[in-house]
Amino acid sequence: MCRNLQNARIAPLASGGVWQVGDVVMLRSVYAGRVRFAFPHRLAIDDGKRLGFYGGPGTPGVWMGRDADGRYLERWVSDEPAHPHVWQDHHALRLVRPGDTHTVEIFWNEDWSFRFWYANLQAPFRETPVGYDTTDWALDVWAGGDGVPHWKDEDDFAEAIALGVFTPEEAATVRAEGERVFAERPWPTGYEDWRPPPEWTVPELPEGWDVV
Repeated sequence: MCRNLQNARIAPLASGGVWQVGDVVMLRSVYAGRVRFAFPHRLAIDDGKRLGFYGGPGTPGVWMGRDADGRYLERWVSDEPAHPHVWQDHHALRLVRPGDTHTVEIFWNEDWSFRFWYANLQAPFRETPVGYDTTDWALDVWAGGDGVPHWKDEDDFAEAIALGVFTPEEAATVRAEGERVFAERPWPTGYEDWRPPPEWTVPELPEGWDVV
């Protein structure tokens, strides 16, 4: 099975005492042993059912970015390293349950006005010494204030299939996960009015962020 869909050790039901709310936790997307996306977040929610991670404007990290034509997959599957990037424009709260193959995320503008909900389709979280790793599945789902789901990045998903990231069977599994999100519409989440404590500062990339 493609490494993107393989079984992996997942996050515990709660943080299990490893991290406390407010701690800096790295969230990384890894492909073929290489970091493709990595940003420090703060553990914001630990309600015994799911974990929530907050990232805000000004947070430094790395990602692959997009080319002038909007593409990035050819570089994503290559040996090219991820590039430094500073998170801008919006706040994000990323919610996930153990074993889930998607997150449910709330995005706000910088003034905390609601922007949209987002479901990132991905491999289950697996624990690392610095946080949690996953592998992004290219295809996503988003919904505006009316809660109606829409596909996002279908062109990226088609390119990933063409590049051999997914077999046709694996691509069907990814698509089916998105269809479950369409059917469940897992929003509102109950955390739309959540805000970070004022004492939280912008986190830095911790030592070892690049070690897979």
